[in-house]
Amino acid sequence: MVSPHGSDPRAVFDAVFAGESAVRLCRTGTDEFGGDALLALSDFDPSPRISKAQARLQSRAAQMAVCATHDALEATGLLGGTQSLQDTGVYMGCGLGGSEVLQDAYRVYFVRKSRRLNPVTVPLIMASGPASHMSMRFGARGPSHTFSVACASSSVAIGEAFRAIRDGYIDRVLAGGSEAMLNDGSVAAWQRLGVMASPHPNGAQASSRPFDKDRTGLVLGEGSVVLVLESEEVAAERGADPIAEIVGYGASSDAHNLTEPDADGQERAVRAALADAGVDARDVGYVNAHGTGTLAGDAVELDVMARVFGPGAPGVAVSSTKSVHGHLVGAAGALECVLTAFALKLGQIPPTAHLEAPTPDTDIDLVPRVGRAAPEMKVALSNSFAFGGSNATLVLKRT
Repeated sequence: MVSPHGSDPRAVFDAVFAGESAVRLCRTGTDEFGGDALLALSDFDPSPRISKAQARLQSRAAQMAVCATHDALEATGLLGGTQSLQDTGVYMGCGLGGSEVLQDAYRVYFVRKSRRLNPVTVPLIMASGPASHMSMRFGARGPSHTFSVACASSSVAIGEAFRAIRDGYIDRVLAGGSEAMLNDGSVAAWQRLGVMASPHPNGAQASSRPFDKDRTGLVLGEGSVVLVLESEEVAAERGADPIAEIVGYGASSDAHNLTEPDADGQERAVRAALADAGVDARDVGYVNAHGTGTLAGDAVELDVMARVFGPGAPGVAVSSTKSVHGHLVGAAGALECVLTAFALKLGQIPPTAHLEAPTPDTDIDLVPRVGRAAPEMKVALSNSFAFGGSNATLVLKRT
């Protein structure tokens, strides 16, 4: 994976469990009209695996996806081995594609007054770029699909891949998400939307504060996370050691508002996922919340948790790991799915870091500041609720 906390999934989980924040205050824009923004950047260098010639044909999001796929295949013993990827599918989520390429194109056209744009600008900016380059690089000739549903993109990609495998359409899918929108123009647009967090008095690293009464907004991050999803039969045949099992998926649309969340829509997704998994809400031990840190979004999600699990959500721990890795938008759901899988495997619930004063209108267990052991936990959820009202919930089970 490529994430603000690094590339090793177990090390990333350990950092998140320890509450180590990757959020920094960064300078964006030009000297003339630049500004500061709280961001969770990934320390990413594609050069070990992508040549300069290849890089010229790939957006940053595509480069991240190729490297994340290499890591995933290597970790699962599928890179350069006897297993063919001929029939493997690629299901990826991506919100904005090559936004930095589009920014450069606009700069050439409007600032330099030139029509000599990069001749491959069009394919570089497409959201399907990460999936396409993954397929080409690793010879995955099964279906190649891109899901672009804002913050729910990679959860939808994983959920649809799960369904395709469960229903017998395919045996293996490389599924996840990739997002790299931390260029100047995109950051300025997000700031103009009015949902970005302000620096906290305790420092930039403490500024992403989901569910805190003093929360001020979200922190953008970047990265790419790719999971190898396989049918139980195929995984067993090759002796794979899965981190966890995906057992349910639910999706819905608020059909309500472009940016304002709706509890009814989100509740439908969560209940649909539980029904799909055949899991009773009382069996869920942990929810990795969407929890971005916005005033409206966090309040609505807590309302949904109370509706699904009962007042106070007894017996369920709910935390937002975005408190330390920020919001990776099209890659957020994939990263959080992996963190949820490790939470189940290790019996450890990551905290909502920096949560000092929980919003007063809830008594839900929000795992403030410090993670905890949960060796008895068997089932967990991962929520992704997006702009435009697209909602997705994944149900994971310990293997």
